[in-house]
Amino acid sequence: MTAVAASVPAVTRPTRVRRRWASVLWLLPPLVVVLGFFCYPLALVLRQSFVTRSGEVSLAVWQQVVTSPEFTAALGRTVLLSLGATAGCVLLGTFLALVLAFAPFPGARVVSRIVDAVLAFPSFLIALAFTFLYGSAGVLNAALGGQGGGPVDFLYGPWGVLLAEVTFYTPFVMRPVLAAFAQVPSAQLDVAASLGARPALVLWRVALPEAWPALASGACLTLLLTMNEFGIVLFVGAKDVITLPMLVHTKGIVTFDYPAACVVAVVNVLLSVALYAAHRWVFRVLGAGRSGEGRRGAVPNPA
Repeated sequence: MTAVAASVPAVTRPTRVRRRWASVLWLLPPLVVVLGFFCYPLALVLRQSFVTRSGEVSLAVWQQVVTSPEFTAALGRTVLLSLGATAGCVLLGTFLALVLAFAPFPGARVVSRIVDAVLAFPSFLIALAFTFLYGSAGVLNAALGGQGGGPVDFLYGPWGVLLAEVTFYTPFVMRPVLAAFAQVPSAQLDVAASLGARPALVLWRVALPEAWPALASGACLTLLLTMNEFGIVLFVGAKDVITLPMLVHTKGIVTFDYPAACVVAVVNVLLSVALYAAHRWVFRVLGAGRSGEGRRGAVPNPA
């Protein structure tokens, strides 16, 4: 044993130094990319948010923007739309995942592939499709022929934006939940059913607990994405629906008020970072809870 240990050459100090420098050199390219293409522009936006139009550095821009009714209305509308879209995606995505996983039907695989294809679409395509279907000159109004007291124009308001976001972001919840359901052993479902549990109780007590981490992760991701959604709101053309991304576009592109646009952008980034931190915390807590249940419910090894 001593001879084998002696035959292994010891790592000298120069070798350790060379390895350390090699690791630093491998780290430099991605670090330069992150600093140059992400941190530096973000730092410029943050700096510009404190510079007034006259070139003075102060908190006047922040005070003016944050206390304005336009900003507070946009912030509240963004939060409400995000929460509503996330709730709709969780309900619809969980229902579709349950049907595809435990109630297969002819064509279920085709439906699953179609839902996966939606993930590859840009969000504005959903808005354009809804415009062709439910717009003032869309298919629905053409089929109604002016009946019912006028054209159906719900698309150009908060409900239209909400429906489009739910349609587009539902796969972001359905896909991880469906993958979680696929990991549930069929033997557990059979045992629960053989003990007299109803199908709804089997799903609630056996299947859904396995999908909580995936469901929470999909919900947090959907909330983060809908909070920053811009294409759907812009292409739907809902003039009264001004969210934080739309307010950044209006301040920066339409009115050329760059300091105010930077303030709104920084607030949007802070909300996104907070949501991402909440997502990581929820996933860590649920993961620790699941691992704890596994350890408590493990069958002791008789050996």
